Amino acid sequence: MPAARSLLRSLVATVCLGAALGAAHAQGYPAKPISLIVPFAAGGGVDATARQINTKLGEVLKQPVVIENVAGAAGTIGTQKVARAPADGYTMLFAVASPLNVAPLVAPNAVRYDTFKDFIPVATIGTAPFVLIGNSQLTANTTAELIKLAKQQPGKLNFGTDGVGTSLHVTAEMFKQRAGIDIVHVPYKSGPQVLTDVAGGQVDLAVLPLTLAQPFIRDGKVKAYGVTSTVRSPSAPNIPTLGETPELKGFEMDSWLGVLAPAGTPQPVIAAWVAALEAVAKDPDIARKLGEVAVKPNVIAGPAFAEYLAKERKAVAGVVQAAGIKVE
Repeated sequence: MPAARSLLRSLVATVCLGAALGAAHAQGYPAKPISLIVPFAAGGGVDATARQINTKLGEVLKQPVVIENVAGAAGTIGTQKVARAPADGYTMLFAVASPLNVAPLVAPNAVRYDTFKDFIPVATIGTAPFVLIGNSQLTANTTAELIKLAKQQPGKLNFGTDGVGTSLHVTAEMFKQRAGIDIVHVPYKSGPQVLTDVAGGQVDLAVLPLTLAQPFIRDGKVKAYGVTSTVRSPSAPNIPTLGETPELKGFEMDSWLGVLAPAGTPQPVIAAWVAALEAVAKDPDIARKLGEVAVKPNVIAGPAFAEYLAKERKAVAGVVQAAGIKVE
């Protein structure tokens, strides 16, 4: 028994020492530049959003926040790099749903991390809707008319996305399932290619980021049927939500953009990031810049962010299973 008590005291002392060291580390955080990993190529929408906020983040955190693009495999390479990084707050992930809640379902054999075990959800900085568009030659002018048209000619209409198993593909499949229609998927390699072909009449429909499609919508080159958020986008208030159509009531599939940390990152470091992201989201200049790319500042932090991810995973899993989506 004395030996057991001695062992217990030793274990308690070790735990307390670890906590004290973690707290001491966090109190001096950050003491050097921070790497913010964007798991996509430079110039894309996720990268652009990260670069709109990183300077302000650095000002708030009082250390430079350096964007590092680690692209490849639908965002999973950069995401895995963060999962394996030291949990010290100096390597953070700026991501969207694709590598965290879509790739693990459509390509499980290629993903080498667990979204819910290997990361701590810190906070979102904003949300951005997708939009369902169609070529200008379609006779349907509203979502209700489009659904009616598709039901009259099952399998005739098609839709393009940026590839099999992407967030855009999953969103389009959700639309199909909720509307009860049969339209054919045409996978492309990039969103801009899809947009060009919808405008040119080579493909009937597409689900794309609103910020990408907006110039073509404004110029009348494509029709906008509805955004995927629960409320209309402030940057495009004339475009209805898909959920305003009775068959699609409650439809929601926003694209969130946010920060995650490697599992084990000290809580004070997480708290520092939450406070910094909240400060950035409230900055009028940042809000204006985000609005220009159809991103609505929206901080969902800590447990609420974790719950959001879990709810999203469940919704995506249902769509993926029903549609039989699988990346070979």
